[in-house]
Amino acid sequence: MSSTEKHEQFPELKRRHFLMSALGTGLAVAAGGFPLSAVAATTHVLPSLPYAEDALAPVISANTIGFHYGKHHKGYVDTLNKLIVGTEYADMPLEKVILATAGQADKTAIFNNSAQLWNHTFYWRSMRPSGGGEPPAALKQKIEASFGSVDACKKELAAAALGQFGSGWAWLVQDGDKLKVVRTPNAELPLTKGMKPLLTIDVWEHAYYLDYQNRRADYTNALLDKLINWGFAAENLGV
Repeated sequence: MSSTEKHEQFPELKRRHFLMSALGTGLAVAAGGFPLSAVAATTHVLPSLPYAEDALAPVISANTIGFHYGKHHKGYVDTLNKLIVGTEYADMPLEKVILATAGQADKTAIFNNSAQLWNHTFYWRSMRPSGGGEPPAALKQKIEASFGSVDACKKELAAAALGQFGSGWAWLVQDGDKLKVVRTPNAELPLTKGMKPLLTIDVWEHAYYLDYQNRRADYTNALLDKLINWGFAAENLGV
């Protein structure tokens, strides 16, 4: 079967092939607020936090950030680097590794660790000290067109975060001309579905358990009210 016939038979393969081709030509999208070519070394590194470890307190404590960033996030970086040594993925940009291994059963470990490295970098930038409030005007207009109001958008994000059974993520994304809220389990992310992430909320227990124990709703609502970085979403959307 030719590659063209394969793409016609499997539209998801066709979409992934398009994304991979776009990456190969140096296309940059605002995924995580950095170009797709920005993390393109043999050895991936732990990106710096965009603020001090105690900057999100009291909503998220320095103790939680210390473990979440210094142990979990760093662990994904270290494990990924060990997994890709001597493989075809060793010199690929991070996002290209993600797209190349998504849905490949024999590459699950590489996908999980590369996606979790990306997801966490995106999560840190989805928050800021003294966040929340009103989105920038252009983003607010887009949100109102898709959800009716900013409050309705926040309610959908909270519902996605609370409705995710087990570990995962709640996302505000651009899908075609519309903004929408989606949730993904474990390490999954909207990039592999052709959607552009704008913001995310981490609902793995290690994101909130030291501060909130089993009260995921309290963590989610506090994050949306006091930390969410609408400016980051606006940058990713290009408005």
